[in-house]
Amino acid sequence: MSQTFLPPKWLQQLCNPYAVLGISVSADNRQILKRYHTLAKLLHPDRQAKNCNPDSELATAIFSRLINPAYEQLKHQPKRLMAIAMLRSDAKALEQKPLSSQSAITEKIMEMSTPQAELFYEEAIASYAEDQYKSLERFYQVTQQISILNLVYLRLHKPDLTLTQKAVRILPEVEVKPVELTLDEQTDLKPVLTNYAQRHYQRAIEYVRLAKWPLAVQELRDAIKLEPDNSDYYALLGLVHLKQKFIGMARVYIRQALKLNPQNSLALKYAPGLKIESYENTTPKSMAKAMSIAALLSRFSPGKGSQVKC
Repeated sequence: MSQTFLPPKWLQQLCNPYAVLGISVSADNRQILKRYHTLAKLLHPDRQAKNCNPDSELATAIFSRLINPAYEQLKHQPKRLMAIAMLRSDAKALEQKPLSSQSAITEKIMEMSTPQAELFYEEAIASYAEDQYKSLERFYQVTQQISILNLVYLRLHKPDLTLTQKAVRILPEVEVKPVELTLDEQTDLKPVLTNYAQRHYQRAIEYVRLAKWPLAVQELRDAIKLEPDNSDYYALLGLVHLKQKFIGMARVYIRQALKLNPQNSLALKYAPGLKIESYENTTPKSMAKAMSIAALLSRFSPGKGSQVKC
């Protein structure tokens, strides 16, 4: 296959640049750039020339005609908002189709609460992305699956993605006063107002003190979107789910907190009760969970009726 030729159906994937890059529709600037750098290291023509890859021409074509244009769409805010608007339109059209004609993933997400669905969605995208460019001949099939998953997510769970992208610029300046917690966990929480993510965290602590669990969950999810590697946010989110008796969700977030920081005091406090002895001991369970997700994803192979068209 020449460097300048790709099947038309492959080029049609550009109607969903998120699928081409293998990222979720809620990805921020940092995540988009990180994924692009990962793909550039894998498929850039210079790298192909050094490795003498027999698929170098195909890799070069995919990188130049699909990945680069997709990244150009998403790295600029106006183009990104336009891409989201087009995907919302496609997702709306998806609503007209009977649920029985859609994938097993749709049925699975339909059974979940919003937090569970969002967590499953992010993990499913990550699972697909890991395999997306391992075999260039399977690129189209995997990308098609990601595209449909994105549309299903937008159909069933419709976060205001435009506000998410603009959050740093439009968040009003507010005076946030220190909060005295009445919970036993107050010595384990470390609210430090250094940025917008910390402001979400601070407000979450206030909602925890008032036992307003849904509001605390939303603030913590916003904080995680801005700082996805902060273990304190996951630990507190795990506690909030535990207070609501959502044991499974509590275990997921406490485990993630310990993965990011094995010494997180709040996570360590509740880990024994959730049967999480240490991060090292959770590795097999995490692998089992990833395998279960992969098994579910493998059940879905888009047929002719599942093609996503621009």
